[in-house]
Amino acid sequence: MNEVTLSTLSGGVEVDRCINCRGIWFDIGEAELLKDKWMSDYIDDGDPGVGREHNKIRDVNCPRCGKPMEQLNDPLQTHIQYEACAEHGMYFDAGEFTDYKYETLMDIFRDFVFAIRNDH
Repeated sequence: MNEVTLSTLSGGVEVDRCINCRGIWFDIGEAELLKDKWMSDYIDDGDPGVGREHNKIRDVNCPRCGKPMEQLNDPLQTHIQYEACAEHGMYFDAGEFTDYKYETLMDIFRDFVFAIRNDH
């Protein structure tokens, strides 16, 4: 992973990005802090298609402590699945942070379809 520093009005936020798959690691609170910052758009520059393939990988360990991370769904956009370590932070595959930042009409439709599929 390489480190990318994003400057905001409240100071710099350093996130880690995989140089191969372009996934992004956020320490606790960083993703929420950057979600509404317009400058954060450039951080998620990976191919969403690659991200979808990597999202199928279930056994992901925390890059900080090495413990298995939990697979979670965003409560507002349930089609977004990411990995999280309760002690250290969260990991988004390429394209997921951009999706996390913006809720579109298509996202509402995806959430509806996701809910129907999971009920059966």
